[in-house]
Amino acid sequence: MNLARNCRFGKWVLRDKSRHIRRGWPFTPHRFALACPEQQEPPMRAILEQLLSFDTVSSKPNSALMTYVQEVLAGAGIDSTLIPDPSGGKANLYATVGPEGVPGVMLSGHTDVVPVEGQAWTVPPFALTEKDARYYGRGAADMKGFAACAIEAVIAASKRPLKVPLHLALSYDEEIGCMGVRSLIDMLDTAPIRPRICIVGEPTAMQVATGHKGKIALRATCVGREGHSALAPLALNALHLAADFVGVVRALQARVAAEGQRDGDYDVPYTTLHVGKLNGGVQVNIVPNTAVIDFEIRSLAGEDTDALIADLRAGAEAIVAPLRAEFPEAEIRIERLWDYPGLGTPSDAGVVNFVKSLTGANGTIKVAFGTEGGLFDARLGIPTVICGPGSMAQGHKPDEFVSVEQIERCRVMLAALVDRCAAGF
Repeated sequence: MNLARNCRFGKWVLRDKSRHIRRGWPFTPHRFALACPEQQEPPMRAILEQLLSFDTVSSKPNSALMTYVQEVLAGAGIDSTLIPDPSGGKANLYATVGPEGVPGVMLSGHTDVVPVEGQAWTVPPFALTEKDARYYGRGAADMKGFAACAIEAVIAASKRPLKVPLHLALSYDEEIGCMGVRSLIDMLDTAPIRPRICIVGEPTAMQVATGHKGKIALRATCVGREGHSALAPLALNALHLAADFVGVVRALQARVAAEGQRDGDYDVPYTTLHVGKLNGGVQVNIVPNTAVIDFEIRSLAGEDTDALIADLRAGAEAIVAPLRAEFPEAEIRIERLWDYPGLGTPSDAGVVNFVKSLTGANGTIKVAFGTEGGLFDARLGIPTVICGPGSMAQGHKPDEFVSVEQIERCRVMLAALVDRCAAGF
């Protein structure tokens, strides 16, 4: 149940939400805002200003932002569902406007952002600064700008007699591996009706993107034997093992680049292997017994990543096998931390042609970064494209921004989408 304002009588009333359970949905709303459905909704810029004001770095809760979004939606008479994480500090949000029992169009975006520490910002990162026809703030491009436009569009759609519904999906922890959206996908997997198509609003400069690479995050733990550095040759330096394994990763990358699959639609047209972090050692006079490498594979659609990982394991074993007679504990242990699938929507798919008709685009692109779109496609079979305002060239940087022109183009696209939903496509 939730509380909603009865504006005519100026009091709060309870509205039954049990219909979510009767439809077989396993999650009930976490919290609904107290708001008057007849109150004036905030314009897009005001929504964006509020979204940017929340520090939703992935390591922090997003509950305050989600509460705000629920209040805005409830103010327009729109019910929404929160799907909290186990801690209760983070949540996904899902809302639908339009007819029941009909698959609709899902607008998807994430609410978390990357950290600002160590970056030389000249404007407040968690506030909206408008200058030079740009909106500045952490997440302006990636991707609270789209989220503000999508909220505005859903509110506008709620006032129209839609024939095709419009869904809003906002998630958490996308920046650390599309982790949060998975519980929302679990919910949709058991829903009686799934969305017909999905638009992920990551920044593409409003071009229609049909694909992105998949990603696998891995860790290699290198085990040696500690000792005094004065007797270093009598010990087994785990950092040396790690350095040798990095060589294995680089050699495999060179082979894949030279001989592997290629897709010219990407800036880097082949599968990539990248070492991002290496930790080991205590101080210089101790031979370290452990070193840990974090690395990744970003793969083209159709790449045999299991074979690549098998090659890495074989290379790791080749490093330590000759050492085990003297150091039986020698090991390079590779574990798979998390992954998300790539997206490869055919360029002639219905969703592609539909979104191109909304934007006026003639062609399509593919993007280097990952999104939840691959999960929607792989787990739920929802045809998906990526199309949103701004550029990832501005994302994750100090003084992140999205241009006003890009936001206005997004608003035009979503207004056309609402018209099409009202017309039944």
